[in-house]
Amino acid sequence: MKRENVERNFGFLVHDIARLMRTNYDRRVKRLGLTRSQWWVITNLYRNDGLTQSELAETLDIERASLGRLLDRLEANGWVRREPCRRDRRAKRVRLTNEVVPVMREMRAIAAGLRSDAMSGLAPGEQEAFVDVLLAIKSNLLVLNGQGSAGAPTPPPTPLSALPSPPRSPKHRRKA
Repeated sequence: MKRENVERNFGFLVHDIARLMRTNYDRRVKRLGLTRSQWWVITNLYRNDGLTQSELAETLDIERASLGRLLDRLEANGWVRREPCRRDRRAKRVRLTNEVVPVMREMRAIAAGLRSDAMSGLAPGEQEAFVDVLLAIKSNLLVLNGQGSAGAPTPPPTPLSALPSPPRSPKHRRKA
């Protein structure tokens, strides 16, 4: 039996690249005092602010109880707030606060630097083509999972300027 060259298998490559990006990003944001779990929550809320805790847990692929503990720490730091969902009184929506804006700006700058470093050696056109191919693959997989339609665009992230003001209280000054 002829063996597949796994070094050229795009599934393995995407997984390896994602792992290497996360590991490198962990190292770069360490000085901000964020754990991977914390920056992953903040980044996903930046991408789609106002998810319910259940939606966020599903997006992050973690248990709701684990997410609840993470949100407790982020909320104590004043970086997120939970508010009642208008459509479901049992649900809470999670939103970023203005307190996280300076950290988020730094995280975005670090992420941009990492993406630039990762794409070094590729011409701008190659970089754009690469991202276009990834978006097409993502769209195909969403359709296969019954979560999208072919060619559907990904919604843009919440702009930092659109974040609401955080509530003020002494508990919001503790470290996560």
